[in-house]
This record gives sequence, C-alpha cells and structure tokens, in this order.
Amino acid sequence: MKIGFAQLNLTVGDLQGNFDRIVQSYDRLAAAGADLVITPELAVTGYPPQDLVFKSRFVPETLAIVKQLHSRIGNTALLVGFVDRNEGRGRPFHNAAALLERGKPIRVAHKSLLPTYDVFDEDRYFQPAAKVEPFECGGRKIGITICEDIWTEHYLPRPLYDCEPTRSLIEQGAEIILNLSASPFTLQKPSIRYEMVATLARTYQRPIFYCNMVGGNDQLVFDGNSIAVNSSGGLIARLPGFREDEQIIDTDSKASIEFHESPAPEQLFNALSLGVRDYLRKCNFKSAVLGLSGGIDSAVVAAIAVHALGAENVVGVSMPSQYSSRGSVDDAKKLAQNLGIKLLHISIAEAFAVFKSQFKEIFSGLAENETEENMQPRLRAMTLMALSNKFGHLVLSTGNKSELAVGYCTIYGDMAGGLAAISDVPKTMIYELARWMNSDYRSRAGREKEVIPSPTIEKPPSAELKPNQKDQDTLPPYEILDEILRLYVEENLSARDIIGRGFDEKTVRWVQRRVDLNEYKREQAAPGLKVTSRAFGLGRRMPIAQKYVD
Repeated sequence: MKIGFAQLNLTVGDLQGNFDRIVQSYDRLAAAGADLVITPELAVTGYPPQDLVFKSRFVPETLAIVKQLHSRIGNTALLVGFVDRNEGRGRPFHNAAALLERGKPIRVAHKSLLPTYDVFDEDRYFQPAAKVEPFECGGRKIGITICEDIWTEHYLPRPLYDCEPTRSLIEQGAEIILNLSASPFTLQKPSIRYEMVATLARTYQRPIFYCNMVGGNDQLVFDGNSIAVNSSGGLIARLPGFREDEQIIDTDSKASIEFHESPAPEQLFNALSLGVRDYLRKCNFKSAVLGLSGGIDSAVVAAIAVHALGAENVVGVSMPSQYSSRGSVDDAKKLAQNLGIKLLHISIAEAFAVFKSQFKEIFSGLAENETEENMQPRLRAMTLMALSNKFGHLVLSTGNKSELAVGYCTIYGDMAGGLAAISDVPKTMIYELARWMNSDYRSRAGREKEVIPSPTIEKPPSAELKPNQKDQDTLPPYEILDEILRLYVEENLSARDIIGRGFDEKTVRWVQRRVDLNEYKREQAAPGLKVTSRAFGLGRRMPIAQKYVD
C-alpha cells in the first residue's frame, strides 16, 4: 500500500484555507500514485483550536468541510483529522479522524488518550473513544491512532492511561498503524519521537506511519519531521523539519535509512524562525520592528527575524541614553549592516531628562534607583510602539528566559511587544545560537560577513541603565543561573533538592524567590515561542497571590 504524507502548515480556525491546502496536497499525491493520503491531527481546524470549538457554528462548519472533502475523493482514499460531535454523555466533542473513500460512507476513528498536561488541555473539550477498531482500506487492515494514542508510558511524564490503543488495534488484526499527529517541537523531540515509534514498531512487528503537523500556532511550533518505520523498526522515510512537504512511501518497503538529528542551535534557529514567520503571517503582519541595543539578545532576535521575514521586512531601532556606550551603538550599527536591515537612530537621552525633571520636587532628597533605570526601557517601549502604530510593524521583544525567570526585565518596558521570540531560550543557549550563526549558518548561507559582530558576543552583558552596569552585578553567572532555573522551572525540583546537588544555598534561595515573586510580570508578558521542555506560558500555570515558600 502506498501512503501519501501531507505534512501541512495549517492555521487554527481557517476552515476554508485549511480545506484548500488539504485538497491541493491530496490532488498532487493522488496523481502521483498514492493509495491513501494522511494529514496531521485536526487538520481541518488547525491545532489546538481551544475554545473556538464552543462557538455555535464552528463544529457544524467543520463537519460541512469534511463532507466537502468526501465529495472530492477519487480513487485515492483520504484520512483527515477534524473535530467531531459527541452524541453521548461526557465532553461535547471528539478529537477525530475521518476515512474518506469514494462511494463509501465516512468512517470515523476517535482519539483515545487525551493529554491534559504541559501545553495540552484536551480533556476540557474531548471525550475519549468508546472503542477502537481497525478499518479495511485498499485491501489492508489499517489501525488509526491520533497523536498521544501511540505515546507509550516510557515517554510520558508518568503513567497516565489505562488502555493501549495500538495494542488493541493489532489484537484486532491491524496490519499497519497510521498516526495523525500535532506534536509540538522542543529540543531533541524529533529523536525522541523516532525512538518511540521505532520501538513500538519492533514490539508489535507492524509498520507505523507518523504524519506530524508543521508550522507555528501562537506559542507552539510544530516541526513536521514526519516518519515511516517498517515492521522491524527501521526508518524507511523521514520528511524534512520546519517546512511543508509531501512524500509517498510503500508500506512494504524494507530499505532503511539512518536517523540524523541536527545540532541543537540549528534546531533552535529553525524553530524560532518558523514561529516568528507564522505568528506574523497568521496575525496579518508583514513586518517587524525591534530595539537594537548592541547586546546579544537583540542581535539574535534580529538575525532570526531576517531569516524569517526577509531583511526588507525588519526594522531595527537604536535608542541610546546617556548611559549607552559608544561600543554598543557601533555594534548595533554593524549588526544592521551585516543583516542588511534599516536602522533608525532615536536617542532617548533628551526625553529621559525631561521625564525625570517632572519628578524633581516629588523625588527631592531621594537617591536615584531602579525607578530612574526603568524609565529608560519604558521610553524605548513607547518609541517602538509609536513606530508599530504608524507603520503597522509588529514589535518583537528581546528578553531571554533567564531574565524573564528572575524578573531582570522591565514591565511595560523591554517586555513590551507583540511576540517574545526568545523568551524560552536561556542566556547560555543564546550565546550558543550566536556562535552557531557566525560559523555553520554563516557558511551555509554563503555569507562573507559574520552575522553577529564579535564584540557583541565577547563583551560582558549589560542593561546599560546606569554607569558601568553589568548583569553579573545583580545576577549569578549565567552558567550557574541557567542550571538552577532548569532544575527549578523545568524539573520542578525544590530549592532543598537543588542545594543537595551541590549548588550554593544562598544563590539557590535567591533564584527561587525571584522566580516566584516575578510571576506577575510573566502573566503580562507578550506570548513567547516554546522550545524547551517547559516554557513560561501555556504549560506552566502558577498563582500570583500565593504564600508557599520551600
């Protein structure tokens, strides 16, 4: 049986647009000889549709789209993901897949295992399948699974489910397992998926065809990387990551290929670029603006934006104050030249002086502190928002995960923006990404110039909000901070457990308290792109007003 993969970039709620993409891909794959075309999970609606499903016309219109697809089917069958009604007790809907064949009734499979952890909230909407059964298609018995249905306990946060849909399908005679997936990207996720699917195929001695979504939808990035493995667990096909693709694979293929995973900085760069590109495109923006301080964070975001949108659609703004070093201003100018983007120079020094003067009497006798420091990023935010309003640019904020975690950022200042592109990237990883851009990416892109000026990478990081300021005046060294944050935020370890791993108690307690106290800031931050196992945002829900201290 020849299976056609339609690895598609679908937009949440764009029912007609998604219909068009599915049909176009189906027509091409059918013409190329596919017996069955498979799409990602919830292809008709996009994933995740969230509370759109509760709108009175959303699901009826989704079902109408499925019927339209059925009317277009030729000799090639189509397996497509959609939201189905639940006519019985329980949640109002099913996460479903429709098997569409010409001249036959629509057959529907429902998802059995509904993830409700991290960024997933499917139990809010969907009722699990009452039963699973294989369908006959093209003379073969196919077992249909949807994303989580094939995630075995070894690869889940903990044992979560009492049933195994894959085993049940095989016990009922399924010869081939098909999986429609919308599995969000995190670093090293492609290799984890391959290991899991290959292990499952070897265990049950059945080929598995896994079709994953690609594209950015709000805070989630879907990387594609669809795979097919034979009954021995050998990889027989892999579609590319981070872009749409189509491929036809024979279920009886024995010739296996090796699985290679790209270096972490390359995965990260591609994921963030796709997330930025799709966020702007799907929100109807065509260009972006960001502040260029001469620092590494804004430089990395600018390079990502250029790769995502094209240099002509990115505007950088240098906004020095009296505390900005000449070197930082020059580095911002050099970066703009390297990237080929327009650079505006708008000093905030005069505006800062005028703004401070308004408080001369009120603040009389009080020493300058973070109050005056925070005026500067807030003036910069006003400048960027003025450019956004006037020219229709989306503002990209440039704070990293380390800063956001401990509140080393200014609310309504450098946190302001429409998208926080690197808010899930720790500072140490920002440096890795910058160095990768200046080596592998630079050579691959055929660039003569370095992407990010060397002084930007080499100089000590500083917010430059007061004389001779350095990040490490306030923060622990980033190598230590980022590891403590990984253990506390991503691994959920207590301060006591982290101290037990050899970290300085005073430092750990300081980091823990800063993370907890700054939850209110993160609640008001721009949405960010998830690339690690646990990001601030959808997958981490903490109370702001709370008294728990470890």
